[in-house]
Amino acid sequence: MPTNAEQVTRRIEGKPRVVVTRHLMPSVEARMKELFDCVLNMDDTPLNREQLGKAMQDCDILVPTVTDEIDADLIGQAGDRLRLIANFGAGTDHIDLAAAAHRKIVVTNTPGVFTDDTADIAMEMIIGVPRRVREGVGLVRRGEWTGWAPSRLLGRKLGGKVLGIVGMGRIGQAVAHRAKAFGLEIAYHNRKQLPEAVERMLGVRYVADLDALLAEADILSLHCPHTTDTTHLLDERRIALMKPGSALINTARGELVDQEALISALKRGHLAGAGLDVYPDEPQVDHRLLEHPNVMTLPHIGSATIEGREASGEKVIANIRFWVDGHRPPDQVLEGLV
Repeated sequence: MPTNAEQVTRRIEGKPRVVVTRHLMPSVEARMKELFDCVLNMDDTPLNREQLGKAMQDCDILVPTVTDEIDADLIGQAGDRLRLIANFGAGTDHIDLAAAAHRKIVVTNTPGVFTDDTADIAMEMIIGVPRRVREGVGLVRRGEWTGWAPSRLLGRKLGGKVLGIVGMGRIGQAVAHRAKAFGLEIAYHNRKQLPEAVERMLGVRYVADLDALLAEADILSLHCPHTTDTTHLLDERRIALMKPGSALINTARGELVDQEALISALKRGHLAGAGLDVYPDEPQVDHRLLEHPNVMTLPHIGSATIEGREASGEKVIANIRFWVDGHRPPDQVLEGLV
């Protein structure tokens, strides 16, 4: 395997070879082509496992996205020249960080740029599910709406209800900031309690026991990462603890929720509805979710803004340039700290 000095020498002598697995914003791709020996994916077809492994055999830098599952086997088979995985996006649960660290491959991400965008989508569903927005839109589009009536399509008001937030990082805090304006009482659960000054600023209160939070929340919004500990964080037992008639919002990762348990709770009427932007088997969405009148099903668009995608691409470029110049990238992800 080449030494670090040999790697740096090679990078100085010529442009690093960069493989980008998905089609990014045109301005980002144009800049990458100027700076690097760049292989782009112009038709945006996701790479299969064989294609991804081949790409990792012949590049200095891989720029993957959440659709690329980069496990220990792929990393172990990567070429000796691969030294940086510059992920497009904040989440890195699709990358085996321990395996990358073992191979001395640096991993970076793009934190912060999608915070407001994802919080906006979460708020859309926090408002839309209690007010039965999807059901109303369906009536109009099917031509079945018969006009205003005083007792039809009644939802629930937001003011005075309890919003439970699970995971109080950047996005969770951004949701709390928005939700306060709608008169929601905000309780949260997190691995660590926020400083008292931050709690006061956001107007939130900490609930140390997740089960207790589930029992009091009228609306539950998930904003925690997917790890081995959070897989099926909401299982059958915990969903049963949620208030009858409450709603679940998930803009984090589909694997956080036991989908069968969720569907069962919706079918029984234990949950009034759900707002989902993520699913365990993307892009597959269970037909039972699609058929439920009060489940908002979005196509993983929490981060889908022009501004956010451009900013994420710019962060990828910055991380690569720092690494090429021999410096630690500003958004290096440390295994064990995520």
